[in-house]
Amino acid sequence: MGHALAAACTAADHPTTVWNRTPGRGADLDADVADTAAEATTASPLVLVCVRDYTVAQSILDVDALRGRTLVNLSGGAPREARALAAWAREHDIDYLDAVIMATPDAIGTPDAALFFSGPQDVYAKHQAVLTALGENGIYLGDDAGRAAGFDAALQDLFWTAMSGIVHTFALATAEGIKPADIAEHAKAMVGMFPDLIDQVADQVTTGRFPGDDAAITTAAAAMDHILDTVRSHDLDNGVLSAARAEVQQAIDAGHGSSGYARLATR
Repeated sequence: MGHALAAACTAADHPTTVWNRTPGRGADLDADVADTAAEATTASPLVLVCVRDYTVAQSILDVDALRGRTLVNLSGGAPREARALAAWAREHDIDYLDAVIMATPDAIGTPDAALFFSGPQDVYAKHQAVLTALGENGIYLGDDAGRAAGFDAALQDLFWTAMSGIVHTFALATAEGIKPADIAEHAKAMVGMFPDLIDQVADQVTTGRFPGDDAAITTAAAAMDHILDTVRSHDLDNGVLSAARAEVQQAIDAGHGSSGYARLATR
């Protein structure tokens, strides 16, 4: 990903200096190659870092070289880590933006690349022209440095929970003698309902009203029980669905059984 980010900068004619923990990487780029992270840092007022996580990022950041510059961290991590790094940056006279890449490396620098940014608005505005080179769909989310990572965590939660459901669907179908090709189109049709459901749930969580006229939580509980019975009969893993069923039961025990499923989004 770091290579793709640097390539996008050079393609947009932004003078670029690169450094990689693995010597030799970046030699194919139209960029200067630094021998150290500190050397790369001092080459520009804007410093991009993209490594595995915040811990690795801090292990290579040179505070003296960064002082008075802007650091944009595109490494993955939790919102609390983003806020902690932002606080560290403020203490050392470093402007800081946290960023999340919602794209694959091949999309970087194209209109298909979406990136989230959070941190001081004036800092984002100052460097927006360069940051736009990484992807035209850059979205500024606000002053809270942890907001981009918060968006990422929530959306990744949706993605991986959904992926777990998809693979489990095929495991259960196979156990029932159903070929993947026979159920795939039906699965896609079911997923097609989700955009409208997302809007509906968002509206209900916003208004605090959770009508259960169409499908109450108790109805969901009954459906989950039927599915779990089938899953267990095939000795398949039931951890995810059992966890969802337990959350449903908590809502029922708290007196919300007649509410709609969106009630589970509140505490």
